[in-house]
Amino acid sequence: MIKHHPNFNVLKEFVAGTLPDSISLVVASHVEMCAECQATVELLTEQAAQALFEPLEAAQENENTLDDESNAGVAINFDAIFSQGKGDEVDKNNDMLNLLDLDMINQITANTDLVQTTSPTENVEVEVAGQSFTLPRALHSVVRKEWLGLGKISRARLDFEDGSRHASLLHIAEGGQVPSHTHKGFEITLLLQGSFDDEMGHYSAGDFVWLDGKHTHNPVTQEGCVCLTVSSDALHFTKGVSQLFNPLGKYIY
Repeated sequence: MIKHHPNFNVLKEFVAGTLPDSISLVVASHVEMCAECQATVELLTEQAAQALFEPLEAAQENENTLDDESNAGVAINFDAIFSQGKGDEVDKNNDMLNLLDLDMINQITANTDLVQTTSPTENVEVEVAGQSFTLPRALHSVVRKEWLGLGKISRARLDFEDGSRHASLLHIAEGGQVPSHTHKGFEITLLLQGSFDDEMGHYSAGDFVWLDGKHTHNPVTQEGCVCLTVSSDALHFTKGVSQLFNPLGKYIY
């Protein structure tokens, strides 16, 4: 059962198309896995569409009202109407289209198009360290770099340019852990397969966790796990000899 979700404002920004690309990618992947957030995204998309088209509908109603008032008690010359050139009609339609914010339409549809609630035509399976997992559909067109291993941790960067933010697939083998650390920036983790525990709780497939410098944790997995992560800066180890590896923190996430 998924217990951890993006907050409402993040989902709202996702629908509006205003999230950074890497964050939008991980939110889309979560929504694909989460029926609750799918319903929220569908509702927000419907509300955004209504807000967009209401001005057009109001303009059309006002125009119809004016036409009714101006034609009251006046004989209609149908011959004259049907003999008018089609250019007037085209100009009128163009004027109506100009009322629409086409950029907003593109923003509404750009990110929600990443979320396919229908059955996929083909699953993409990825293998790492002898295990396989299903790749979220939002990642199908994203190029993955080679897996790099460090003990029980393997990481594959996604070839996805988004400023200082990095998106990666992270695999931790059975019985593995990431030493206690905090974050110089923020870190978003979407658990794709398996589970892990830390000081703040237990996480299962589909859980969406957003941490920053206010959090310190030591993720441990008994069964192994695969995560999609987005981070804005290196992690920072906080305990024991692992602190010696702080210069390598950026290579883990």
